Amino acid sequence: MMTMTQRRIEVTIAGQKITLATSVEHEPLLRSACQLVDDQIQLAIAGGNRSLERATMMAALKLAGDLITAKETPQEIPQASPTAVPDNSAEISRLINEVNTLEDQVDALLKTLSLPGSPRPIAP
Repeated sequence: MMTMTQRRIEVTIAGQKITLATSVEHEPLLRSACQLVDDQIQLAIAGGNRSLERATMMAALKLAGDLITAKETPQEIPQASPTAVPDNSAEISRLINEVNTLEDQVDALLKTLSLPGSPRPIAP
C-alpha cells in the first residue's frame, strides 16, 4: 500500500516500460538512476552484447564496479575551519539509505527483466 507521499511513475529501461513506486521527493533521483541503467544497457548492446539479459548483466557489473570504486575512493574535503564545516552526517546517512534502496530496486528489476515474448525471471 502506497502512502499519500508516494506515487507511481513509468520509466523505460531496455525498451520495456516499467511502473515503479516512489516518493515525490525521490522521483528525480529514481528517474536519473533509471536513465543511467538504461544508458549502460544501451552501451553494452552497442558494444556487441546481442542478448538483452547479457547486456543487462554487463551494465549491472559496470554500475556495481563504479559504486565500489566510489565507496573506496576517499572524497576530498575542502580545507576549512571546524566551525565552517556543517555536520552533514544525517544527509550522508540519508543518501546511503537512498543508494541502498535504489540498489534493491535495480536488483529486483534485474531479477524480473526478460526478453520480449519470454516472461521468465533471470536465474539467480
